[in-house]
Amino acid sequence: MDNTGRFESSAGDVLVDTERVEWIDVGGGSKFKVLRTCESTGKWALYVNMQPGASFQAHRHEGYGEFFITKGELIYDVGKAPKGTYGYEPIFAEHFEARCEVETEMLFLGQGAVSYFKEDGSLDYIMNAMEFKKLAQGE
Repeated sequence: MDNTGRFESSAGDVLVDTERVEWIDVGGGSKFKVLRTCESTGKWALYVNMQPGASFQAHRHEGYGEFFITKGELIYDVGKAPKGTYGYEPIFAEHFEARCEVETEMLFLGQGAVSYFKEDGSLDYIMNAMEFKKLAQGE
């Protein structure tokens, strides 16, 4: 592993020491660590931390998403997801509420983009593998 806690073999194997990778603060009580991005498939992997009261703004998955809750509980449109819960979010799934009341952590695996919306319903910004890669590189 290099000094950032990452290793990638010439064959494409990836190891990430999550204890050594820096958190990226995205505001509102949420932060994440970028574990992997892939330019050719658009796939990305994040480790997410949400502090009590944190929430994500309304968004639409332009590709699928999968998550596994490792700590706390995610509360969102389709129900509550406590520690140990696996979730799948299909392409074009829309979420208007995604929050937590206790500190919550999860592994999130995504493909494609996620479009985030302002309160008036207009597009605010889009995140995808390339944007996550830029954030991981400090851009």
